[in-house]
Amino acid sequence: MNRPVIRRTVAWIAAVAGLCHMATAQLRICEYNVTNYNGGRVSEFQTIFYGSYLGRTMRPDVIVGQEFISAASVTEFVNLLNGAPGSPGDWAAAPFVNGPDTDNAFFYRTSKATLLNTVLVSAGGASPNQPRHVMRYDVRLVGYTTDGAILSCYSSHMKAQEAGSDDDLRRLTEATRIRDDAEMLPVGRHYLLAGDLNIQNSASAEYQRLVAVLAGHLRRFVDPINTPGSWNNTFAFRFVHTQDPASTGEMDDRHDQILLSENLVDGGGFDYIGNPALAYSTTSWDDPNHSYRSWGNDGSSYNNPLNTTTNAMVGPTIALALQQAAAPSGHLPVYLDLRVPPKVDSPLLLDFGTVSVGAVAQLPLAVTNSGDTALWTNNGIAVLSYTLSADAGFSVPGGPFNESAGGGSNTHTVTMDTAAPGPRNATLTISSNAPDQPSRVVTLVGNVAAAGFALGDLNCDGAVNNFDIDAFVAAILNPDGYAQVFPHCDRMLADINDDGLANNFDIDPFIDCVLNSGCQ
Repeated sequence: MNRPVIRRTVAWIAAVAGLCHMATAQLRICEYNVTNYNGGRVSEFQTIFYGSYLGRTMRPDVIVGQEFISAASVTEFVNLLNGAPGSPGDWAAAPFVNGPDTDNAFFYRTSKATLLNTVLVSAGGASPNQPRHVMRYDVRLVGYTTDGAILSCYSSHMKAQEAGSDDDLRRLTEATRIRDDAEMLPVGRHYLLAGDLNIQNSASAEYQRLVAVLAGHLRRFVDPINTPGSWNNTFAFRFVHTQDPASTGEMDDRHDQILLSENLVDGGGFDYIGNPALAYSTTSWDDPNHSYRSWGNDGSSYNNPLNTTTNAMVGPTIALALQQAAAPSGHLPVYLDLRVPPKVDSPLLLDFGTVSVGAVAQLPLAVTNSGDTALWTNNGIAVLSYTLSADAGFSVPGGPFNESAGGGSNTHTVTMDTAAPGPRNATLTISSNAPDQPSRVVTLVGNVAAAGFALGDLNCDGAVNNFDIDAFVAAILNPDGYAQVFPHCDRMLADINDDGLANNFDIDPFIDCVLNSGCQ
């Protein structure tokens, strides 16, 4: 097994280990078609988002929504989120963009994400044959500064299939526009599509337009639960169905999905918490290999209204709220968790001071994953993966190394070459998967003095006294001349202040050495 495969495997094992307690302090993304929302249903949505059953609660950080009617409805939704019992009260919404039909909306917690852009990717048309608006919302994770911590979230409500229509062509148009926009995103950008796709079969042209490898395209979307198939009316997919929890005979479609960019499922850094190589369970809603959930669907409601009496996932109270919020014919929300990128920290300077030729000169370098565990928790921050390299004159262990957040630090030994006298000034580079500092530079300084001679003993007679004054002056003013007169000495014995240089700034400390018969 090669190194990248091993690294991905280790990351997935770590991710799976973090699923068992349903952690909610990473970045939780929720997709939700809220069914013609124009206000109201306050207690229902508050219960859906912040209700708890057996320790399980949704508590999202980002909500990508569809079927909002107006700007006023978006404002009311923000207010119900902030007013919910148990809410952190830090919800905000992206500017509402009014289209020809029901519209998209985007909600985010300001303690977790900063909204950068609201982009109309594809304008909807007034004709029934024209697609609805497609939106993209760009956010940067709080505590990060670079593009590597930006997440672009597409929101789409594709056309539902009607008998005898060409709705599949309309969905293909929408899928094409999304895929084309993703192709133009900056290199390395992480992105996702959250939407009511109204697609019943993964083999359909519109779904393949989103997920297939296409000639001339560098980017595509990936189903993080690796669950292709004909979802409509198929019992094996009962745990991932999302529509319709409020109607008889309708819990039989996987219309609502979250699809991820390939760099969100590569097993390193900013990434999906789960194993995208494994299909979602066909025997249990509580799949330990995935953080992805169709919230409220415990698999007991296939072709029936949502089970509100013995619902094993969310219990009766949340299940009833989900059913009532979806009436008369709506959807369940879907969510998944993302682990945020690591951060790297270390000293910026290692000063070895002055050592003798041939002496052992080593210093420890502590490298830390400094991700904000108070905000994201230990498990919510990706493992820091890095290597070390140093310029000539110093040596370091190469790596690769890994360091988890909240786990202290890795300590590495940096060694200075003392084979020959002279100053040392170099850099050590920490190359890592931390997007804010992929190359962190540490300055390395030191001085190697000729063996057996003390600082200030510029004539190398074994004593520091007046006889060293002329040699000191030559060492700082005429290095070549000094080397000719004192070939067995090291001019860096004049670096009395230990700054790696022999110059005028060493005069006063040299005088002190002479007066004290040696440097203290």
